[in-house]
Amino acid sequence: MPTILVIDDNPAVATALGVLFSLHDIATVHAASPQAGLAMLDGQDVDLVIQDMNFSADTTSGDEGLALFSAIRDRHPDLPVVLLTGWTHLESAVELIKAGAADYVAKPWQDAKLLGTVNNLLELAEARHELHQRRDGERRRREDLARRYDLRGVVFADPASERVVALACQVARSELPVLVTGPNGSGKEKIAQIIQANSPVRDGPFVTVNCGALPAELIEAELFGAEAGAYTGANKAREGKFEAADGGTLFLDEIGNLPPAGQMKLLRVLETGCFARLGSNRERQVRVRVVSATNADLPAMIREGTFREDLYYRLNTIELAMPPLAERAGDIVPLAEHFVADGKPLSTAASAALQRHAWPGNVRELRNVIQRAQLLAAGPRIEVADLALPAPAPLRSNTAPEPDRARIEAALQRAGGIIAQAAAELGMSRQALYRRMERHGLKAS
Repeated sequence: MPTILVIDDNPAVATALGVLFSLHDIATVHAASPQAGLAMLDGQDVDLVIQDMNFSADTTSGDEGLALFSAIRDRHPDLPVVLLTGWTHLESAVELIKAGAADYVAKPWQDAKLLGTVNNLLELAEARHELHQRRDGERRRREDLARRYDLRGVVFADPASERVVALACQVARSELPVLVTGPNGSGKEKIAQIIQANSPVRDGPFVTVNCGALPAELIEAELFGAEAGAYTGANKAREGKFEAADGGTLFLDEIGNLPPAGQMKLLRVLETGCFARLGSNRERQVRVRVVSATNADLPAMIREGTFREDLYYRLNTIELAMPPLAERAGDIVPLAEHFVADGKPLSTAASAALQRHAWPGNVRELRNVIQRAQLLAAGPRIEVADLALPAPAPLRSNTAPEPDRARIEAALQRAGGIIAQAAAELGMSRQALYRRMERHGLKAS
């Protein structure tokens, strides 16, 4: 049951409010002075405060109430406070609302209005409490991950990112291949680094190959090495990335770009640990943990015949799906503040603008935006204009036009006068339909 603290020197006010709220399963406690009210707040949990503005006899200045409100705000910044008094000056009320007061109600109050205000504030307070609890739980989980694992300095705050990071730490202990999926710039290589850092081969090399940055005819030589004369321009033998990664991790980025011959050879290495350099028949043995990544739809490529199904299932023993930045909005500001580093901080408006942007380029785009803004910002902070973000596309309204009198009458006739049925047909609530009927002079049958 929620509890309201009433701070008022008039016991009749406290009694009246206590009776009103008790009828609606809300408990009240009473303090007759500001000092007693503050002491009570320090000694017990309260969900909302209703406070008077004047406590001394023949006083109407409101100064005592202002001082009490300020003290409550300093000690309990998130506690909703409703100001209740016969002392009414609009300018002062507006200033108090700006200072954080939840509402301002004049005596004598209307029970229904006050009760509605209180219920709304209690619901908001409960929602804030649940949000704080959830965020505290998320923070504790992140701190626990950081204590138990080497996270390679990854910056994240969103639960979606936390799930991927936690799973990466969990699967790192095995030697099974891991496939990291997600759009370009979403942080797939950072996940691969976390896997390496917490794996049995953490002390071995971490070798990266971007399969999308090499011509198809050179990828095999890059991965497996080549003997002199194996292809045009191969004047001397070269070591491949598998040999370089022996005893460590090989990160194959953009694995979907691997040509068919390279796919077949990679499958054999994954199954046996053996391969041969191009132009050589001598088998070489390596022990390499393979982590691959792609932004491609590999199942669609399998259907098109451009990617081997058996290789896909060999690579996809464990899949980690990194969501795009737009789907982990909790990461945006922490990442931006990380990219700012020791430079100019973000203004509140700039942080809000970052969260509104769609980030089609993901974390890579965010980093570039922040680096550019650092150079462009003329003031002490990075402002919205410094970000140079494109204006958001206007939203298309999906709101249906309000039904006119003829549509309402027709719907009521088809529903046999049943308001709920007519409202459902018109796509509105019963309350909204009642209001529309009243506007058109229609009465419920």
